[in-house]
Amino acid sequence: MFKNHPKGLLLAALSNMGERFGYYIMNAVLALFLCSKFGLSDGQSGFIAAMFLTAIYVLSLVGGIIADRTQNYKGTIAWGLVVMALGYILLAIPILATPGNISWLLPFTIFALALIACGNGLFKGNLQAIVGQMYDNFEASAAKQGPEKLKWAQGQRDAGFQIFYVFINIGALAAPFIAPLLRSWWLKVHGLAYNADLPKLCHEYIAGNMDTNNMQNLTELVQKVGGDTSDLAGFCTHYLDIFNTGIHYSFIASVVTMLISLAIFLLSKHLFPTPGKKEAVSSEGYTEDEKRAMAKEIKQRMYALFAVLGIAVFFWFSFHQNGQSLSFFARDFVQTDSIAPEIWQAVNPFFVIVLTPVIMWFFATLTARGKAISTPRKIAYGMGIAGLAYLFLALYSASQSYPSAETFTALSDSAKAGLKAGPWVLIVTYFFLTVAELFISPLGLSFVSKVAPKNLQGLCQGLWLGATAVGNGLLWIGPLMYNKWPIWVCWVVFLIICLISMGVMFGMVKWLERVTK
Repeated sequence: MFKNHPKGLLLAALSNMGERFGYYIMNAVLALFLCSKFGLSDGQSGFIAAMFLTAIYVLSLVGGIIADRTQNYKGTIAWGLVVMALGYILLAIPILATPGNISWLLPFTIFALALIACGNGLFKGNLQAIVGQMYDNFEASAAKQGPEKLKWAQGQRDAGFQIFYVFINIGALAAPFIAPLLRSWWLKVHGLAYNADLPKLCHEYIAGNMDTNNMQNLTELVQKVGGDTSDLAGFCTHYLDIFNTGIHYSFIASVVTMLISLAIFLLSKHLFPTPGKKEAVSSEGYTEDEKRAMAKEIKQRMYALFAVLGIAVFFWFSFHQNGQSLSFFARDFVQTDSIAPEIWQAVNPFFVIVLTPVIMWFFATLTARGKAISTPRKIAYGMGIAGLAYLFLALYSASQSYPSAETFTALSDSAKAGLKAGPWVLIVTYFFLTVAELFISPLGLSFVSKVAPKNLQGLCQGLWLGATAVGNGLLWIGPLMYNKWPIWVCWVVFLIICLISMGVMFGMVKWLERVTK
């Protein structure tokens, strides 16, 4: 796999895989953890998680600027891993949230998340820049051996980034299992069992906000998990402490993987190149007409870029619901007695690993037959495929007459049990979303590299991250709709967004194809 690629690619991929493994442990549980830890509503926890994801992508721009100005890419990456490890250490401290300490404990947790976001910003884009420089050097060496060798080397770049992308998802595949397994183990050590509904009921009881129906649900579930109903206040405090401590312990695994990534990076950094400063583009030697023509072409390219960035915003808004409303759906509407809701986030990276070679083969076959699909057209198809995921969810939810999440979770435990969906619903949903991701995410980066003016490559890649940040910043809207409306309406909203985006993209395809020639 790595034979025809730069020597440092494997080590860079392993370093990135360790960091992604630690990150996805936290990301898999974040929104649900904030609910179980602090008793926050889905909307409140969703907002914090959305701002965290937004910060990661915004701060990647800052990290890139720091590395560009200092020309110390390797040092910036190393400090990023150290800062992230510090943030995970703070998250790993198992402090019980109480009405008396939540005023400082919640800000403390947000501060830890801010450290992780800052560290990620220093790390994320700069390691990718180093991988890009590997291939710049790889192609420069090949050019000395002739044009045929150069053409072959240029073809290896796409494959190299696909390998790099797969290693990200290997880490992401295993990570979602860590926190649920540690949580269930810690509950079992204390003679208790896992139940996804109990933390919310415990917080309601402690706050004194419990109605008669929920009181009955709480009593039934306490008995079900092996608790004592004679002292509900004591049980609720104890259960929340044990439940969340198990999750805190999973963040220790994130610290370990950050340190492993740091060790791999430091031991192998001599193999990594240092991206050089971009040469200034000279305008000398061009006539005024040529300069005007060049300026017009640059404007066209930037207009095309911003058009695609607008579509990307809505894709990430829809796709990253896997950590928001789709996680809440797994918790509330799907049978999770044997499989915790966080684990379902492993389905997406599993499909990425399995489907990436299939999709690459599919595109290569079409190209070989002279029927190549342009990148803008692929992105349009990707939005349509994402829409299929929400069409399926909407039809299924409507067929089951599911109400809003708030109404559904207020039902008795026995009533909900007969209405919950089987795990296959999530598998089908994530299949469509993953195919859409493979049509949009790596191909979007490819489109940016094609359309960006040569002297604005770094800025344009940063704008792609910025579009991702904007999409993540809107994620909190999903949980609000999910809790207030019949959930099929929530899924229809995402379906409409995907269909409109697909229609707009198809409307621009011919123009975008001309610009990228």
